[in-house]
Amino acid sequence: MSKKILVVDDASFMRMMIKDILEKNSFEIAGEAADGLAAIEKYKETKPDIVILDITMPNMDGLQALIELRKVDPNAKVIMCSAMGQESMVIDAIKSGAADFIVKPFQADRIIKAIQRVVG
Repeated sequence: MSKKILVVDDASFMRMMIKDILEKNSFEIAGEAADGLAAIEKYKETKPDIVILDITMPNMDGLQALIELRKVDPNAKVIMCSAMGQESMVIDAIKSGAADFIVKPFQADRIIKAIQRVVG
């Protein structure tokens, strides 16, 4: 069965790029959001298998969204995205419950490997 993935990034071109990679690899897009607040609402609506969540976003950043998502669903599987040089944020994300992280600019195979690792 194909996994449903929620794509969260404030940059529309980044969401488009991730969705393209996922669709080419037979994943279903559960939805997309441009900030952490919208991500939480979308998560409740769509109940995705995995969330790909950017760290740096307006309104509510990815770390805060991760913490809130884990309150909504303690079993939420979240893969964080970060730009180069955000290593301390990545460590905070893992401590807060992120299952994995990918660094931008990322390769398609790295996204797929992260998803496979998270879903087992």
